[in-house]
Amino acid sequence: MSEPLSISAVSKPSSIAPPAAMVHGDPCTLVIFGAAGDLAQRKLFPAIYHLAKKGLLADDFRIVGVGIESLDDAAFRARMRAALDRSDDVRDVDGATWADVEARLFWLTGNLTEPTVYAALRARLESLETNARESTRNRLFYLAVPPQIFPSIVLHLGESGAATRVDDPGARPWRRLIVEKPFGHDLASAEALSRGVLAHFAEHQIYRIDHYVGKETVQNVLVLRSANAIFETLWSRANVSHVEVTAAETVGLEGRAGYYEKAGVVRDMFQNHLLQCVALAAMEPPREPTANAVRDEKVKVLRAVRPLVDGGRASAIHAQYAHGTIGEKEVAGYREEPGVDPRSVTPTYAALRLYVDNHRWQGVPFYVRSGKRMKKRVSEVALHFRAPQRLMYEPVPTERLAPNVLVLRIQPDDGVALGFTVKVPGAALALTPGIEVQEVRMNFDYADAFGAESHPAYETLLLDCMIGDATLFTRTDEVEAAWRIVDPLLEHWAARADDAIPTYAAGTWGPPEADDFIAHDGHAWRTP
Repeated sequence: MSEPLSISAVSKPSSIAPPAAMVHGDPCTLVIFGAAGDLAQRKLFPAIYHLAKKGLLADDFRIVGVGIESLDDAAFRARMRAALDRSDDVRDVDGATWADVEARLFWLTGNLTEPTVYAALRARLESLETNARESTRNRLFYLAVPPQIFPSIVLHLGESGAATRVDDPGARPWRRLIVEKPFGHDLASAEALSRGVLAHFAEHQIYRIDHYVGKETVQNVLVLRSANAIFETLWSRANVSHVEVTAAETVGLEGRAGYYEKAGVVRDMFQNHLLQCVALAAMEPPREPTANAVRDEKVKVLRAVRPLVDGGRASAIHAQYAHGTIGEKEVAGYREEPGVDPRSVTPTYAALRLYVDNHRWQGVPFYVRSGKRMKKRVSEVALHFRAPQRLMYEPVPTERLAPNVLVLRIQPDDGVALGFTVKVPGAALALTPGIEVQEVRMNFDYADAFGAESHPAYETLLLDCMIGDATLFTRTDEVEAAWRIVDPLLEHWAARADDAIPTYAAGTWGPPEADDFIAHDGHAWRTP
């Protein structure tokens, strides 16, 4: 392929509705359970800092961190300042912005499983809200803690009165709950967790957060389709041969063996992130631009997915990384990682063949793959279009024509690329075998078009929580529909745990079985 043709933004941005980035967050108190932990320090506080720097936090906005650490307000503020200094998302901490954020930070020490903490929390919130108008005494609770203590926190919040179930979405002051993934370990645990949360919060109060959906290019899937007639009219089985969804990582466990040994790649990546990408790519245009209309269409896609296990056979393969080389560095195999069982059969790679049995996508395979310790870090959605039925110049063999591919790059180089075939200059334009054709690519890069400044996913998602826009968050029925897709596959593999799991060398694109898996249908994996 020749060098890609670049595409730049050619007009000023236009909007159908005011973008979230232009809307100030509602006045509220953000309570972060586990605020001294890794998630808060690496992701939440850099996002809050950026919102403050852009002037998007309400004047009456404050943060109460809650955790078992013995801190006071000053120590908590010092810890968060140190976190910003270490953050890859913050280049240089602006003094004025930090002073603004620092004055909003407060700390409460306590064991999150003890009811007494929540009585103290309620008293602290009421004290901080003393000068706020009744209608602005909003509370946003963030569960930045291990999922096993979600039920305890929700129960004590409800019983203490610090948070209450509000059935009217328009009621003020509002109470909202942000829940991090994983939402359950399987369908049964997800349903149990939902019952516990819904006992104290209405569905509209619950924001199940998936940072993957907060990425600009994931959101752009809908805009690219709906705002460009040339794509929307082609976006179906009539024109698309197959779809690839790839999320490849070069990293290994990074000290998370305890979590990963129980989760594996399907729970870690497919049940949430990648099925979200499939749903966004395959959904019908919503009837109206509302959160529930968008989520209704995503649920329809997930419910239309054909079972992955049929007659004892799975439409999927899995594997585990072995010793290999990433870049020029030798890395250990999965079973040699600290904390991993030397006989572990936990998969670190999987490839699934999904069929969405509806009118638009009937018969079109969606190949979804993800793995750790792979050759390159990349996430993308690629639509492969069908080959032309008939060639104008018959001497050019059909097999020499690369099918058109539309690639939506999610990370690391956010953008869109379109591959198509052209005539090579100099060859005779005649019905002779001498004509030459070649694939070229038009490439749009977000950074080139709109500047290099990134918008971290958590920045978008936190602001959406503050303004009450649930479009990018997962509803109960959507969570359960996703588990219904992957649960039978996990059970199928668990029943065969005594079988040897295939392996692939770290630093490659996966096991040979993955190539055979897609070649069975006459396709090959795209090399990003």
